[in-house]
Amino acid sequence: MVTREDVENIALLSKLFVPEEELDSLTKSMQEIIDFADAINNAPSEGEAFDNINNLSNVFREDEVIPSYSSEEILKNAPEQAENHFLVRNRE
Repeated sequence: MVTREDVENIALLSKLFVPEEELDSLTKSMQEIIDFADAINNAPSEGEAFDNINNLSNVFREDEVIPSYSSEEILKNAPEQAENHFLVRNRE
């Protein structure tokens, strides 16, 4: 059971400010989340395997090489370039 004190302690550890008027609703929400996680953990896992429920065998496509722009064309847009690369200023 999640208590208001639990929520206050978690907020303190997380360095979060939780207004007093939100503590009750936040406590209820946290309890609902924990109840949901418990329901999932307690769900029966016997029966059919669950690793391929959509019967997919290979969902990856083959790589295709397609024409692209040349480096020279792309670098025409660069304000600064050197050795076939964009130059980017260091923002320190």
